[in-house]
Amino acid sequence: MALNIKPLTDALGVEISGIDLAGNIDDATFGAIEDAFNTYGVLVFRDQSLDPDVQVAFSRRFGALDIHVFDQWNHRKHPEILVVSNVKENGEYVGIPDAGTYWHTDLSYMDVPSRGSILHAIEIPVENGEALGDTLFASTAAAYDALPKEKRRRIEGTEAVYSLAHRHAKLIADGDTSAILAEDHAAKTPEVVHRIVQHHPVTGRPIIFVNEGHTARVVGMADDEGRALLDELCAFCTQPEFVYRHKWRVGDVVMWDNIQTQHLALHDYDPPHRRYLHRTTLSGSPIA
Repeated sequence: MALNIKPLTDALGVEISGIDLAGNIDDATFGAIEDAFNTYGVLVFRDQSLDPDVQVAFSRRFGALDIHVFDQWNHRKHPEILVVSNVKENGEYVGIPDAGTYWHTDLSYMDVPSRGSILHAIEIPVENGEALGDTLFASTAAAYDALPKEKRRRIEGTEAVYSLAHRHAKLIADGDTSAILAEDHAAKTPEVVHRIVQHHPVTGRPIIFVNEGHTARVVGMADDEGRALLDELCAFCTQPEFVYRHKWRVGDVVMWDNIQTQHLALHDYDPPHRRYLHRTTLSGSPIA
């Protein structure tokens, strides 16, 4: 199967065409997709049609899948799929409506963060012919490469605390009084510690593993000093030269590497605009 691989930015991302993800993908073609995933961090496949069975089957070729902690928004027949949506039925959201208010890495607040995510667009909000709800992706590998050597030395070996509760406290502080973390979800997500400088499990490439949504504080630093360092690193990682902005279309499948990237979903739409997507999450392994 002949793949056409087109770079999206200098820092990260490729668009892959010439493939139907719902079709029979031979091992050589899948290997090329997997290599691109490890190398470029973000893969975009346009004009795809994946039913839940097919999305789960394709995702499992990369390994085991995580069941998201927000289980009330997991697909009823396929719990490996997290429904991402602002659609309501009987007054209740059918999926997680907050697709990421802050820059974040999926499940970085877990002891073993996820390896990657695969998101399939079924409904996309559009106004005056323009798609809304873009997603921004930043390469924390390219950011590390550009980090001054003295800053690299400062953070090498440094650890930080990652917390889902931190994100919810941030949401509440920013005015979302409904963002109370349920007790059962809090019990499943105690604080964890990861090193700020991580290495990609396949390529070995160093990355800056911090994000504004889940990184709460630096271990062994005074709060003010640690917060200043985290804010500096987060701002550095998300500079325009490290970012790809994805404008969604119905049928898009976007896959991203949660080790070497972070992302931000823009919420520039409200009902009656509808957004409905299916996400599978690749299980990770301890990162080093």
